[in-house]
Amino acid sequence: MKKAVLILLLVFCFCGLMGCGKGSVSEVKIDYGNSEIYTEEDMDAAIEVIKDEFSTWEGCELHSISYSSDDECNSKNIAWMNELAPAQGLTNDFTQCIMFVSDFHSPKNGGGAWNADTKYSNWQWGLARSEDSEWELLTWGY
Repeated sequence: MKKAVLILLLVFCFCGLMGCGKGSVSEVKIDYGNSEIYTEEDMDAAIEVIKDEFSTWEGCELHSISYSSDDECNSKNIAWMNELAPAQGLTNDFTQCIMFVSDFHSPKNGGGAWNADTKYSNWQWGLARSEDSEWELLTWGY
């Protein structure tokens, strides 16, 4: 019996260590705002792309993601996304863009580009897509 408990304890510890390097996206507050352009389904697809990227940010915790506004989904930003695409190896001719902001917390000991134990607010995310295609994350930051 003691061996079984010890083995289970070791498995839990090992699993906990395996996940400690990834960015945490498990408890994210989502604010869809009001959009006349995009449905929650459209936004959820874009948010999943953001979460996928964020999960690679070692030790960071994502707290919230908020839709910016329909005002950000304009021809100027679509043109900007099309300018950014070649640098990421994309050849799409984007016709739609969507913008979000997020709040997150950096690792307690810092690391990479992050200040230690700091809350980052209004971190911007820009995504674009062509008709009937998947969202592509093209830019993020302040």
